[in-house]
Amino acid sequence: MDLHATWRSVPQELQHPYSKFSDWKFKLFRVKSMEKAPLPGDAQPAPAPSPPAPQQSELEVPPGSPTASVMRLCLGGKSKESLESAGARVDRKLQEMDTHMGHLRCLCRLCGVALRKVKGGAEHNVQGPLDESSGSALRRMGCKAKTWPEVVLKVFKVDVTGDMETVHPPFFCHRCWKAAMRGGGFCCFSGTRVTRWQPHSALCRLCFPRKLSLQRSSRKRCKPSRAGSQFVRAKKMKSEFFDHGFGSGAGWQWRSAEHGANSKPWVKPSLQRALWVRNVTGCKNIHLSSKLLLEDFPTDFLRAVTCQVCDHLLADPVQSPCRHLFCRTCILKYIRALGQRCPLCTFPCAPSDLVTPAKAFLGVLQSLLLRCPREDCREAVRLESFGSHCRGHQEADEEGDGGQGQTFNSYLPVNKGGRPRQHLLSLTRRAQKHRLKELKNQVKAFAEKEEGGDIKSVCLTLFLLALRAGNEHRQADELEAMMQGRGFGLHPAVCLAIRVNTFLSCSQYHKMYRTVKATSGRQIFQPLHTLRNAEKELLPGFHPFEWQPALKNVSSATDVGIIDGLSGWAASVDDALVETISRRFRYDVALVAALKDLEEDIVEGLKEHSLEDSACTAGFSVVIKESCDGMGDVSEKHGNGPAVPEKAVRFSFTVMSISVQPEGSQEKFTIFQESKPNSELSCKPLCLMFVDESDHETLTAVLGPVVAERNAMKQSRLILSIGGLPRFFRFHFRGTGYDEKMVREMEGLEASGSTYICTLCDSTREEASNNMVLHSITRSHAENLERYEIWRTNPFSESMEELRDRVKGVSAKPFMETQPTLDALHCDIGNATEFYKIFQDEIGEVHLKSNPSREERRQWRSALDKQLRKRLKLKPVMRMNGNFARRLMTREAVDAVCEVVPSEERREALRELVELYLQMKPVWRSTVPAKDCPDQLCRYSFNSQRFADLLSTTFKHRYDGKITNYLHKTLAHVPEIIERDGSIGAWASEGNESGNKLFRRFRKMNARQSKTFELEDVLKHHWLYTSKYLQKFMEAHKNSAKALQATIDPVETQDDLGESLDVADSLEL
Repeated sequence: MDLHATWRSVPQELQHPYSKFSDWKFKLFRVKSMEKAPLPGDAQPAPAPSPPAPQQSELEVPPGSPTASVMRLCLGGKSKESLESAGARVDRKLQEMDTHMGHLRCLCRLCGVALRKVKGGAEHNVQGPLDESSGSALRRMGCKAKTWPEVVLKVFKVDVTGDMETVHPPFFCHRCWKAAMRGGGFCCFSGTRVTRWQPHSALCRLCFPRKLSLQRSSRKRCKPSRAGSQFVRAKKMKSEFFDHGFGSGAGWQWRSAEHGANSKPWVKPSLQRALWVRNVTGCKNIHLSSKLLLEDFPTDFLRAVTCQVCDHLLADPVQSPCRHLFCRTCILKYIRALGQRCPLCTFPCAPSDLVTPAKAFLGVLQSLLLRCPREDCREAVRLESFGSHCRGHQEADEEGDGGQGQTFNSYLPVNKGGRPRQHLLSLTRRAQKHRLKELKNQVKAFAEKEEGGDIKSVCLTLFLLALRAGNEHRQADELEAMMQGRGFGLHPAVCLAIRVNTFLSCSQYHKMYRTVKATSGRQIFQPLHTLRNAEKELLPGFHPFEWQPALKNVSSATDVGIIDGLSGWAASVDDALVETISRRFRYDVALVAALKDLEEDIVEGLKEHSLEDSACTAGFSVVIKESCDGMGDVSEKHGNGPAVPEKAVRFSFTVMSISVQPEGSQEKFTIFQESKPNSELSCKPLCLMFVDESDHETLTAVLGPVVAERNAMKQSRLILSIGGLPRFFRFHFRGTGYDEKMVREMEGLEASGSTYICTLCDSTREEASNNMVLHSITRSHAENLERYEIWRTNPFSESMEELRDRVKGVSAKPFMETQPTLDALHCDIGNATEFYKIFQDEIGEVHLKSNPSREERRQWRSALDKQLRKRLKLKPVMRMNGNFARRLMTREAVDAVCEVVPSEERREALRELVELYLQMKPVWRSTVPAKDCPDQLCRYSFNSQRFADLLSTTFKHRYDGKITNYLHKTLAHVPEIIERDGSIGAWASEGNESGNKLFRRFRKMNARQSKTFELEDVLKHHWLYTSKYLQKFMEAHKNSAKALQATIDPVETQDDLGESLDVADSLEL
């Protein structure tokens, strides 16, 4: 015998056992796994459909392939196809699926426990309606659900409307029912873990349970015998199988499953297969039987109009690639359970391959005449109107309390099973219009005849009546409120204003939203994604605009949001990298957002002055107040380690006024005037940066692009749509919101302790003390630039002292123009600090002593603090602030201080000095002094002269050759500034200072890992905090008791509630 030929006859996998052992082992495992008889549905569908033809079985392989040789070797030379036909394999899988569904009927849909193990009551149908006792109990607890799917969705957070009979159990146990009832239909307190159900497969744990492991555990236990446990399990499953829905006809199914495929069936295989398929589809009470047809049609015609899966009349018919017709729900359930194959020819059929049949066939199908199954009717009805005919009978039975309505429910058009609401809501808009075309024409005809063509009111009224008829009074009240213009749900802008004004983070707002929704059962607050859409319209970068001419060195893009603060800064080669984090808006984009925020005020101002749009062609003039100040140390003091100071600076602006000069008129009309110019609600942030305000180089680098954008906007005009019409705006910038330190930084002057005391004039400290009143404003930004060039070049070759005297204290390049004015807030603080020292000197009688020691001064200060705490309850502070300054500079504080001053003469002089100061103070603190304090304004020159005389005589020991910066400005420059600008208090930096606490609140609200993103969130929420649009919504709802009562109990809302409640109290829910 030829050994080589013998070796050649051996399969290829066995020729190289050492080199291909792993491949051979894997293929042999595949062959052994084929004993499970995989079905045609397990294969993937073909990529391109072809005409139906005899298909090769999934187990067939080419004769010469290695797999075929292994199969022949393992099966004794026979193939799998010769042992079992394709039809028998499909029937066997149907039998397995039927057995699997029997197992599912024995388990709970929610917790997965066997129903027989739960004691206390019967099981409940997951898809069924609420029984009378459960429904009444839930209604007493406030739940308005009518079906179990609604209750399960709220309690267990599981949507069971899409359950399939082949995957999910149809019942749930009494234990889960008790959990739902205890939660009132809203929540679950038992901690039930909902089971995740998987489709039937070869490794199904219900049909093929795991065998007990033979491995001994650490602790020896007495294990029951395997055969006994399997027998008991089979016996239990059999009893449960008979108890849950198979009835008398289920015995043959169970015995057929036990005896195997080779045993003799009890009934014909075709009838058995049809029964299995109907159990899978479960459409007996949904689709119509062909026995209802009025005429006796041929068998071939009946086969054409009936479903090839359930043998009912086609409902929502679809056509497969092999041109067979099925009901949509039946074929989808069949494909889901048995694989993507046609039930008739096993041709590949995916759900996406199903198409709608031809319109001609649909017309024939819908025109079939059916006989009404009601005995007292027996009317011939077309198939397309059979559902409405049956519904009419049911309504008549319900009104007359007839007994036949219960048996007639089977023929109603119920959409139950795999695709709920598929009939209308899941269709496309075009399909919905086509289906509702007839109803739309009827409603339109009625509206034109009765309601003057108001179709919307007719539809809303129909919907309202439908809700009232279904006892959905809460939804009906909401709809009626919307129809009357008083909606129950809060506007997104109101919710956004509540979140920003109460400093709620995203998680805190979402928790409040969910709590209120679960408590009231309605969506009162809007979700977070709605708030994000609302805030886009308020932030810069949303509205389009145009500059004419285009801004120089500025991009023309309008959709620019938050950008890097260093963008636009042209760094040279020698410059070092700026180690700071800065975020800002582009200046022009921020101004556009601010104007759009004031759109309603601008339109109202035009109407108030009766100005026509045609007369405002010259454009509007917008005055902008700029403010910039350091916020000090903003680092969060928590944790261990050294406290590293983290300084921050904010640059902001305020729209002070908007005026227009009509064409042909010499008078200007102010259509908008900021009523609270020193409030943090009107001061809009433009730039935030982590930098020390004394760092001149970094501050110049960050604010340099802002200065360039401002200079470009001065030479152009803005075109923006206001009130639906394009309008022109020109901007006038006034940098007045700076304290003494920031003005010296921006104008390049020496520090506050310099010889040149004033930022408005060229006086030295000695000149200002000798002549306290008679000075005028001489400094300007252009003059400071010229002096800086002299300082830099020294053209006259002068010495340092001579050069310093020539430039009058200019030592750095001015990089931002400021308005020569007085900052009222810091003037109050500086003068209060000086008076605090005067009080100490008077207590210690410094006018009688030449050089008091430090210990004596400490004792005088302690005595002053003790007296202020005792009489005014004014606690001492480390650093003077605005609140302490306001309480210190009062007549009550002077009286308290005079009690500890020894000399009566000094008491009178001190009272007179403070009284003069209190008469001068309203002039620079008032927004409009000519209207608010005209008498003090007229007497200001006299009072200032008398005040200067007291300082130079009675208090000469303190002001001999020296004077503070703010006292000099108060006495010398206030009348001139009032005469030029009309006000000092309106242009103060108090709004920017008040925003310091907002920075800390917003930073705590938006705690992020990265400072960059943290700064962006702070800038965004600070901008929203200053939005006039949100402030109007907040004011409208702040003291509205009706809105609050509607939030808690909308059914019992009263219109005449007299007590006003705050919105913040409603957030305690």
